[in-house]
Amino acid sequence: MADKPAPPGEKLVLDGVPPRRPWWRTALRWTVFLGLALGNAALVAAVALYFWLSRDLPSVESLAEYRPPVVSEIVSADGQVFGELFEERRRVVPYDRIPRHVVQAFLAAEDKNFFQHHGVDWLGTLRAGVNTYVLKRKIQGGSTITQQTAKALLVSSEGFAEGTRKNLRRKGREAILAARLERAFGKEELLWLYLNGVYLGHHSYGIESASENYFRKTVGELTLPEAALLAGLPQAPSRYSPVLHPEAARTRRSYVLRRMREDGAITEEERRAAEGSPVRVHAIDDPFREVAPFYAEAVRRRIVDRLGNPRVLREGLRVEAAMDLDEQRAAQQAMLHGLLEVDRRQGYWGPVARVEGAEREALRRRLAQAWPAGSLRPGDFAVGIVSAVNDGSGQVRVEVGDDPGVLPISGMRWARPPNPQVHWEYAMIDRPSSALRAGDVVLVRRVEREELVALEKAARSGKPAAVPEAPLLLALEQEPRLQGALVSQDPGTGYVDALVGGYDFEASEFNRAFQACRQPGSAFKPIVYAAAIEKLGFTPSTLLTDAPVVFRDAERSWKPQNFGEDFKGEVPLRSAVVSSMNIPAVKTAELLARKMGAGFLGEWAASLGITSPVKPELGSALGSSCATLFDLVNVYAVLDRQGVKRPAVLVKRVLDREGRILEDRIAPTDPWAPLSERLAGGYAEVRDEPVRVVEQRAAYVLQHLMHEVATVGTGAQAARLGKPVAGKTGTTNDSFDTWFLGYTADQVAGVWLGFDHNEQPLGRAETGGRAALPIWLAFMQASLRDRPQPDFPIPAGVTFVRIDPKTGEAVEPFEPGVLEPYLEGTEPTPRAPGEAGATKVDVHDLFSE
Repeated sequence: MADKPAPPGEKLVLDGVPPRRPWWRTALRWTVFLGLALGNAALVAAVALYFWLSRDLPSVESLAEYRPPVVSEIVSADGQVFGELFEERRRVVPYDRIPRHVVQAFLAAEDKNFFQHHGVDWLGTLRAGVNTYVLKRKIQGGSTITQQTAKALLVSSEGFAEGTRKNLRRKGREAILAARLERAFGKEELLWLYLNGVYLGHHSYGIESASENYFRKTVGELTLPEAALLAGLPQAPSRYSPVLHPEAARTRRSYVLRRMREDGAITEEERRAAEGSPVRVHAIDDPFREVAPFYAEAVRRRIVDRLGNPRVLREGLRVEAAMDLDEQRAAQQAMLHGLLEVDRRQGYWGPVARVEGAEREALRRRLAQAWPAGSLRPGDFAVGIVSAVNDGSGQVRVEVGDDPGVLPISGMRWARPPNPQVHWEYAMIDRPSSALRAGDVVLVRRVEREELVALEKAARSGKPAAVPEAPLLLALEQEPRLQGALVSQDPGTGYVDALVGGYDFEASEFNRAFQACRQPGSAFKPIVYAAAIEKLGFTPSTLLTDAPVVFRDAERSWKPQNFGEDFKGEVPLRSAVVSSMNIPAVKTAELLARKMGAGFLGEWAASLGITSPVKPELGSALGSSCATLFDLVNVYAVLDRQGVKRPAVLVKRVLDREGRILEDRIAPTDPWAPLSERLAGGYAEVRDEPVRVVEQRAAYVLQHLMHEVATVGTGAQAARLGKPVAGKTGTTNDSFDTWFLGYTADQVAGVWLGFDHNEQPLGRAETGGRAALPIWLAFMQASLRDRPQPDFPIPAGVTFVRIDPKTGEAVEPFEPGVLEPYLEGTEPTPRAPGEAGATKVDVHDLFSE
């Protein structure tokens, strides 16, 4: 039977095998399948990439949460900024204080379509990506203001290196954050974020900081050309820096002004006027290093120790220091003048450098730029090149750039070869060639002829040299190798109102007021005598023997000497203190050790304020144990307060960026503090009783003796202050360290001078009274010029008796003598024939074995 034909539409099946499907259907099915699979994979990858890029992005959901790093300020007592601490030097300013033309300048320069886009300029971003990563051309931008704001937030949260990394991941994170910012904020709010975050060069973050840095004004005071100049900086702050590259900054400013004109923000007349104005900016300030760097660094260390470095650098603290700016300037001036003078007495260390030929001409041209012809005024320092030395005329020709100057022998007689064994006054030079030769690079100071005449008259030379007439007269100077420190404190409040830690902070940040532990010499003796008066009942009449003696101390023998290498025999305590005798001080320490214990002197010194260890040896009475100047000033402040101890204060108050008080040490007598703060300080003082470490009457007896040191004793030059003063000199063996510490009723100050590494002693006859005291005096004269000082108060229970200063015995009222204080009941009376008058310490009993 024949097979039936297959119905229409059915495939013919042969031998049970179905017919093949068309190839295109199979391809279509696989295409759809692979497309769905790849699409899902791409979606999963995109989601994963999004979450990977979004990980740890900074969250800024409201303006209240915007807390960028801002600069912390250290301010003086009168509110002057003398230190800034920051990771990013930023000051946040409200949007309504930013002028319209400033906003328009930044929009024209950075993002003219800012109000039209939604955060990302995709075309610009794509163009930048192709040029950078495909064509390998120079990296191009394309970031909107929103993206730049996102970048600034990334830098703040991740650090500069990570937040500015040149890769696609960072660009992706920036785009995601930009989109979030557009959703969270309005356009004006985004502009506010941007203008307070954009980096504008030279540590300037934000428009307010840049306005202060470059123009010394607030953003509200910016002119159109100034605004356009700043608006040109974000693309390349270093390349367009108006400080380093003013012409490049001018060109960039012209571009911004042209864009503003094209956008209709300014008129053609305004553009031309702004474009024609000169580029004028100030040198960038660094108040930390320029005003009082040693004080600022001491404050920084203290607040970092208490609050932590991240908080100090990021949280915009206001640190109110105790420093009085006028007194600080007086301290720095006195220290500079004194250091230069004492360093010259050490001799001439040699020229700064030597130059010849082409090197000399190149240096001369550089010096001409630093000191243009005719710019030097009397008192100005400059660097010059010696061109000729003439011993016959006693003159040296010095080129200060294009200005030829004359350095006569009268301006350089001090320039002898250093030799601490030779007294400087007897070693002045007579020939310029003994110090200088052609090609020497030297430091000079312009002087008036009258000063040179006075110097020549004061010089101990055989035949005074004539001082020439010349348009530019010079004196030789040098960078001192000598170092010094000065600390001043208000004893009533504990405020440290001035502090100098060395000659040059840039050369060495080592703060010699706090960090240099040096032997104080005789400046330590008041600590010994304070203990003797209180604990052993010493009086000004107590007799001590000043005679040669050998001490056995810590398994060694030593023989102390007085500075004058002579001995006075039996002397009253008054003479021992006033003349700073060494042997009576050591014998007093020996008596204290026997009566109070070997470690007593160290414990006593610590109670007064010495924080470094005091060795349990008799040499400590002469200052063999080191101490810092800061500690010694604290001790002398205790004596000024007649035995009351209070902490020294460098930081009065610390406030956070919202004005909340974090620390408060305001004194009730602080004239700069608000009334509420002074009342709070008064309450704190009432609540916390003062710590008395020396009995008041004993402290006054020592104070009176130190008053005589500063008027008729080793520190008699202090009497030139013309006010009631007490103090003590200090000089170590071979004059490696020289000190003077002194005080009036409401100011105590101390000065140290010496070399950092004791490479050599100071010159012959350099003592505390000769080297350190003049600096102290110059500072105190400037500080107390308009401040009358009362006499030191006399406590109840103290009586005065006139005594013979040589014997300590009381004398009749009309006999020659000096008035000395005594605790009632301890005063001497005029002796009858055959009676003992003054109290005598029997040294034979004390020191015999």
